[in-house]
Amino acid sequence: MASFLSLSDKDLEKQVAQLSKELASLKKQLSKRGHHYYEEGREALADYRDTISDYYDEISGRIGDHMPDLRRKARVIENTAREHPAAAAAVGLIIVGLAVSLLFGRR
Repeated sequence: MASFLSLSDKDLEKQVAQLSKELASLKKQLSKRGHHYYEEGREALADYRDTISDYYDEISGRIGDHMPDLRRKARVIENTAREHPAAAAAVGLIIVGLAVSLLFGRR
């Protein structure tokens, strides 16, 4: 406490002014770094968007070629389920049971 008592008001004002300048300098540095990181993140996000877009185009191209076959097979499965509703219900219950056992088996 004795050191604080010996300081004059002028010394305190100088120290406060110096600390204010240092604080302003730190704020400026943080602002520059924040802007730099923001720009890096923005560029990385643009790269990810391009990559995802490329994957989507590739997948949609592959699936698009096979859609008629998939629709035909889906109609066959749908017709089979209509002709044999008990068998379709049994298969559905088995699939649900397997899914539930997989989900609860991991815990």
